[in-house]
Amino acid sequence: MSSAACLFCKIIKGDIPSFKLFESDKVFAFLDIQPLSRGHALVIPKFHGEKLTDIPDEDLLEILPVAKKIALASGATDFNILQNNGRIAHQVVDHVHFHMIPKPNEQEGLGISWPAKESDMDKLKALYEDINSSGSIPV
Repeated sequence: MSSAACLFCKIIKGDIPSFKLFESDKVFAFLDIQPLSRGHALVIPKFHGEKLTDIPDEDLLEILPVAKKIALASGATDFNILQNNGRIAHQVVDHVHFHMIPKPNEQEGLGISWPAKESDMDKLKALYEDINSSGSIPV
């Protein structure tokens, strides 16, 4: 399944050129055209879906193994694997994609802040019970 207007679907079809690193029946990987560091690559399912929750599980099976292979091939010893869902979560292209971003030093690669919030065991237990009450995540 693809979308005629989708940038990444056009790259998969070859309508837009890319520097392809990997391709299988379900996955396509290529160098990012606006890299944060040398070796920054995108690993995408060929199945078109805007968010991770839109992609069938069988179309996600190869994603992390391919990202791992690209990280190894790039020689990166420190790197980030990033996947965003929705505009306020910083997703720009509406096709699921995973970034493999080498972090060669403090200046290059992905820079992030982690605004952690305080919690306690009672709050975590309530959240745990909330999430598990749906029955959709096997424990």
